[in-house]
Amino acid sequence: MRSATHARWAACAVVTALAATSCGGGGSSGGGGGGSAVLSSSWGDPQNPLEPANTNEVQGGKVLDMIFRGLKKYDPKTGKAQDMLAQKIDTSDSQNYKITVKDGWTFSNGEKVTARSFVDAWNYGASLKNNQKNAYFFGYIEGYDKVHPDSGSQSADTLSGLKVVDDRTFTVQLNQKFSSFPDTLGYAAFAPLPRAFFTDHAGWLKRPVGDGPYAIESYTKGSQMSLKKWDGYPGADKAQNGGVTLKVYTDSDTAYTDLIAGNLDLVDDVPASQLKNVKNDLGGRYINTPAGIIQTLAFPYYDSAWNQSGSEKVRTGLSMAINRKQITDTIFQNTRTPATDWTSPVLGLVGGFKEGLCGSACDYDPAQAKKLIQEGGGLPGGQLKITYNADTGSHRMWVDAVCNSINNALGNDKACVGNPVGTFADFRNQIGQHKMTGPFRAGWQMDYPLIQNFLQPLYYTNASSNDGKWSNKDFDKLVDQANAETDTGKAVGTFQKAEEVVRDNMAAIPLWYQNGSAGYAERLSNVALNPFSVPVYNEIKVS
Repeated sequence: MRSATHARWAACAVVTALAATSCGGGGSSGGGGGGSAVLSSSWGDPQNPLEPANTNEVQGGKVLDMIFRGLKKYDPKTGKAQDMLAQKIDTSDSQNYKITVKDGWTFSNGEKVTARSFVDAWNYGASLKNNQKNAYFFGYIEGYDKVHPDSGSQSADTLSGLKVVDDRTFTVQLNQKFSSFPDTLGYAAFAPLPRAFFTDHAGWLKRPVGDGPYAIESYTKGSQMSLKKWDGYPGADKAQNGGVTLKVYTDSDTAYTDLIAGNLDLVDDVPASQLKNVKNDLGGRYINTPAGIIQTLAFPYYDSAWNQSGSEKVRTGLSMAINRKQITDTIFQNTRTPATDWTSPVLGLVGGFKEGLCGSACDYDPAQAKKLIQEGGGLPGGQLKITYNADTGSHRMWVDAVCNSINNALGNDKACVGNPVGTFADFRNQIGQHKMTGPFRAGWQMDYPLIQNFLQPLYYTNASSNDGKWSNKDFDKLVDQANAETDTGKAVGTFQKAEEVVRDNMAAIPLWYQNGSAGYAERLSNVALNPFSVPVYNEIKVS
């Protein structure tokens, strides 16, 4: 997803707030015991309304993962795509697919989940007039160029490649071979939608209705969202608790303090400032596990200063001016690993991770860094300003450390400075409005465990999360070739060639791979993070 993905990978501005009610937090949250007790967890307001095709950041994604189930679901331990609502997905050519939906599934409002539930949802998500951030994910379906043209008005309202055969069957025709297409269908953008979404859209936005193990009970923007276990959920992965109260925090240190004080049950992002204390504070209730997340510095290629001949040398020089090991050791204490490519070790070799692909461009070499930056024409404007959201303390710490490393390499203590933006929502809005004038913090949390997901959404021309608007025809061509390859090994190899184009142009500077970290209260058990670093809420038990 998400920009952290959808990374993917987080948060603010649900346009229409849900009905406000008072909900308790921490140990007082919920009542009863076992499966009826409610837990509280730290959270941030989503950036957009919780439409599946319009959510590409972590905080909104957490909610969608609780209230929706799609054709596929990613195993909470391995990340492997497994059938959920898909009875079967058949193809003979990796371009034409026949999908059969399982019988017996309903939305939490009692509506039946049918083939039409998927087809209508995908058509809505793809349509230009609906302005959905994840529309790009439907780009491989035939007819996308008509419903979402690059310019001008759409000439069709529905994708010609989608056809409802009967109540439980629909077909998908792609505009080219895409052998990994079925594995992408666990991403929230492909979730089904009830008829209520279309017949009373404003009402649905106030209280989104899905087909997952939880149902939204209430939401007060800037405060909290209350989700309750849906007793009628037909899936095998039923909630083992009575619900989850997501409490909004604009500062992760405050959330951690509330956890220690007994006012919060779960923190799923332990702040860097507390890493030195967390083992003493929580002991075995601290989780630190690898996740499909990478942090990078992105650039605004819509600004000519960063998109001219020689600027790739400046970017490569900046990469070599960053002492990744020192920063991760000092600030993040074993929760980050210096990046040597643009994916994640979670993928493994088979999935496309290639340690060292970045080569010397990711090695700390201050002398060579200074030389390359000078050869590339120097820093645009004479100074580097790294923009980041200031509502998480660790960002300020590492940005200051990165700037200090760059300043030392260049022998100029004013060459690089941090440029804080108050909240994540403001930060993301400025990025979306193309207001960046220099590098900015970028994180990617995988939507699904494929190398394709670490490359195409971020670097393909006009891709959904290509915030800096980088464009390279060689990269695009290789991605298209990789997607069309039916042999998985060959596809991965071609994607890695595309990744080499990203490296040679230093389209973004890879910083470090991020572990998922969490801490939880004594009354919780069976707490785990999935490979996306999101708590597996439905499996948590509350005593």
